[in-house]
Amino acid sequence: MRRIYFDHSATTPVDAEVAKVVMEYMTEKFGNPSSIHAFGREVRKAVEESRERVAALIGASSKEIFFTSGGTEADNWALKGIASANRKKGNHIITSSIEHHAILHTCEYLEKQGFSITYLPVDENARVNVEDVKKAITDQTILISIMFANNEVGTIQPIKEIGEIAREQGIYFHTDAVQAVGHYPIDVGEYNIDLLSMAGHKFYGPKGVGALYIRRGVKIAPGQQGGAQERTMRAGTENVPGIVGLGKAAEIAKNNMEKEITHVSDLKDKLMRGIVEKVPDVKLNGHPELRMPGNVNFSFLYVEGESLLLNLDLKGIAASSGSACTSGSLDPSHVLLAMGLTHEAAHGSLRLSLGRYNTEEDIAYCLEVLPEIVERLRSMSPLGANSIIHESNPCSSCSLH
Repeated sequence: MRRIYFDHSATTPVDAEVAKVVMEYMTEKFGNPSSIHAFGREVRKAVEESRERVAALIGASSKEIFFTSGGTEADNWALKGIASANRKKGNHIITSSIEHHAILHTCEYLEKQGFSITYLPVDENARVNVEDVKKAITDQTILISIMFANNEVGTIQPIKEIGEIAREQGIYFHTDAVQAVGHYPIDVGEYNIDLLSMAGHKFYGPKGVGALYIRRGVKIAPGQQGGAQERTMRAGTENVPGIVGLGKAAEIAKNNMEKEITHVSDLKDKLMRGIVEKVPDVKLNGHPELRMPGNVNFSFLYVEGESLLLNLDLKGIAASSGSACTSGSLDPSHVLLAMGLTHEAAHGSLRLSLGRYNTEEDIAYCLEVLPEIVERLRSMSPLGANSIIHESNPCSSCSLH
């Protein structure tokens, strides 16, 4: 049976070159980077070279890159670190209602510590309104945290405009860029970003490693105590194989980004058009243009997303109904609900996220089996024909036609 991976937003396969260097630093070059002998110095050099590669990917200085265990740790550190170090200045943080739970749950924790959090709404395309950001700012605001691109529907936020507002107001600006780094050009200076989170496994690197960019001069508390690693900001022996893998993945992403964006965007457009043409009563979720190159997310009326996933899996296609971090939950996606979708439409959502190894044949196969699956499931569906997808009409006449 043909096997197709359309779940790159959840995780990506490790690039062969990345896997090779990871294995090398697990077996042959195994020294502790804090050791002063030759084994340690060799590894320390590799760690710092990786730091330079990661920095180059986002237009930063290597001294502004701090390695973490992944995006969740980076998000936690950014919010808690800024909150702790700047509490005397203020206790107000602005974020959005569609952030990853690494942000939302951290904000909930900070609320219990006495901080005030504003959760900005989004429009029907999952975009934050820049004017809402301006209106939410108070003299107590110390941080704005808005994700670069949404992990479920792929919508890219007005990061540059929000960064300019934050800089003008003297407020720190953090972006969870886990979905965007390695797939979309980012320059932290151009976007006025003070802190940025990334995760290696989202751009063909290993799992369990990521980084937090902290602009020089930002007042932030250390991520954890216990040693002098990461310039005393994040104690603990470095995950050297993961770090060198992250560095290699960053180098590959930077060198191939333009080519990859073109390739994946072409496949995405063909898949989106094909779904709208072949399947009635569907709605595209997320912005039609301002979205990640490989993200496709639709709601299918009268169909449960879990049934779609299981039937696609039986045909060899791996997809998702939303964020992998909440896939075990029966609750509708908080992102889709924030966009105004009904519970029924949110439950009928399907995310197909494409990557560098997908082909036109993959798209053709999906467009062959998906309509058949949807038609069969609808014939058995208990949902009423008068159900609605959104407060507006279903996307049988959207701009993709």
